[in-house]
Amino acid sequence: MLTVDLTPEVMEETLSSNAGIVVAYHPPIFGGLKSLKLSNPLQNSILTCAAHGISIYSPHSALDSVYDGINDWLALGVLEKQENGSVRSLLETDIGPDGAEGRMVELVDAITMELLVKRMKAHLGVDHIQIGCPAVSSGPSTPVRTVAICAGSGASMLQGKTADVYLTGEMSHHEVLAAVASGVHVMICGHTNTERGYLPILAKKLRNGLDQELREMGTGLAVGEVIVSTRDAHPLKVL
Repeated sequence: MLTVDLTPEVMEETLSSNAGIVVAYHPPIFGGLKSLKLSNPLQNSILTCAAHGISIYSPHSALDSVYDGINDWLALGVLEKQENGSVRSLLETDIGPDGAEGRMVELVDAITMELLVKRMKAHLGVDHIQIGCPAVSSGPSTPVRTVAICAGSGASMLQGKTADVYLTGEMSHHEVLAAVASGVHVMICGHTNTERGYLPILAKKLRNGLDQELREMGTGLAVGEVIVSTRDAHPLKVL
């Protein structure tokens, strides 16, 4: 079972599908705990997994950084086609097989802010994206040549980077103020909206990788089902 978050709804889906492993992008235990309680809904899911012998694996930031991972998937949304520009890490280095921190997209030809928003809405499958604009912005017609990217909550990685746009899932009020005051446009897509669309790609990679490994081992076993949760969802709605 692949999911961004191991919520009670996803836990219920996991049990009904008889899944033996949950790959939860966000670690269900995100901070230190002294105890696990059934009365806490999220901790209840962890204990339920333990009781049913279900393993939990959380790739989180490793999946962001790895080559052809989440940040590269977001970069493709900006480019639309690989030949439309180049992608490097936020550290101004090449992206090796193990990946690198964040992504910086440089387009061959500048596009408008309006077109960038349209591309990312289609890529992420969302209806709304929040935009922060500097005082000198030309609004929808603003030309965009460089986009700094970090999935999830990316302000700490994006801060201080030279780019026309910072693209991430969420930033605090003061982080947005600091960015637009420095002349950078901010594109906030919703934390898990920048992550969830990658799960079907991960599912395909897991199926192919497991199939190849089993064939090389000569076990004669078939790859089990790799399921993407249908109940995993962004916790916030726009009304």
